[in-house]
Amino acid sequence: MNPATTTTAPASEPCSAPPPENTHLRLGYVALADAAPLVAAKLLEFGHAHGLTLELCKQPSWAAVRDKLLSGDLDAAHTLYGLAYGVQLGLGGPRAEMAVLMVLNRNGQAITLSNRLADAFAKHGTLRAALATLGRKPVFAHTFPTGTHAMWLNYWLAAQGVDPLREIDSVAIPPPQMVAALAEDRLDGLCVGEPWNAMADAHGVGRTVAYTSEVWPDHPEKVLACRRDFVDAYPRTSRALVQTVLEACRWLDGAGHREEIARWLAQPEYIGIDAALIAARLDNRTDAAQPRRLPMRFFDDGAVNYPHPFEGAWFLTQFERWGMIDARGDYDAIAARINQTQLYREAAARVNVAVPRDAGMTRELIDGKSWGSTSPSVAYAQRFPIRR
Repeated sequence: MNPATTTTAPASEPCSAPPPENTHLRLGYVALADAAPLVAAKLLEFGHAHGLTLELCKQPSWAAVRDKLLSGDLDAAHTLYGLAYGVQLGLGGPRAEMAVLMVLNRNGQAITLSNRLADAFAKHGTLRAALATLGRKPVFAHTFPTGTHAMWLNYWLAAQGVDPLREIDSVAIPPPQMVAALAEDRLDGLCVGEPWNAMADAHGVGRTVAYTSEVWPDHPEKVLACRRDFVDAYPRTSRALVQTVLEACRWLDGAGHREEIARWLAQPEYIGIDAALIAARLDNRTDAAQPRRLPMRFFDDGAVNYPHPFEGAWFLTQFERWGMIDARGDYDAIAARINQTQLYREAAARVNVAVPRDAGMTRELIDGKSWGSTSPSVAYAQRFPIRR
């Protein structure tokens, strides 16, 4: 199948519009289902209408994504939201000014336990009781210290009454290596993006017990990010890139397109596993048998993609909560600098994508605590009974 025949090309920019400063972009991604917007953007060549040619560069880990963004080997990347914020603060590595251009997806991650621990959880009814049956300190994996999976895992554990800093050992493992680590009994649990939870289930080496949409319904997950100096030097290129990826996100909401992208993602150069496993958790329909699992969202008429600064500031409160940074009073200012809201608005207007309201938005998380656009971030970070 020729992917270029599956959609109508978007309208070109007006002839009088200045062209992008750069026309060839190297975009990084990790082998996950939520890299779908970048894969669709390349295979369908949405960039051509906006003066861009995209080159996709598969990366073995989030650390590799970070390092190649910083070195300039990548222009932009499919990136963990919290990774961009961690680099901005210089946590665990070099510091650089970062830019979040847009949100690529919401939901679509999960927590999987080893069969032994999942059985004990089902039998005893509480995670704390289940962990006690191990007779040792449990080991849980996430994908990057400041990344989303580490934050979802910590938040979920704490909501179960388990202190993730004192009662478990945490390790960082690249997503494609997670299932093997679980199969080799090196892990008791993990938090990772799809399709790796689905693969663990299908191979019988673990069971999904929670979805990150339970922790924060419709939470932001991966973002399109780059260094801030790239945006400053190439504003038209950056805007054209957002336009391109918005076109791809919109395409992913079309009838049958999730199944189509699953077949592409299954190819060895992208993820390289059974397309059925990818498709099963890319389905954008609500599953009545699993009401806790909200579908992975890529567009929803633009509701997915706006980089709300208050959502970015939430990650800073969690960095404080888990002892990665000392308390500080400028979380909102940091988020406003990183999240490129004006550039996004300009790009969205050019491809007829509505921008959702930011004011008055509130999210309720798994522990009943609310976070929103008017939440006092410093006070919020101090409200948790389990923290550093």
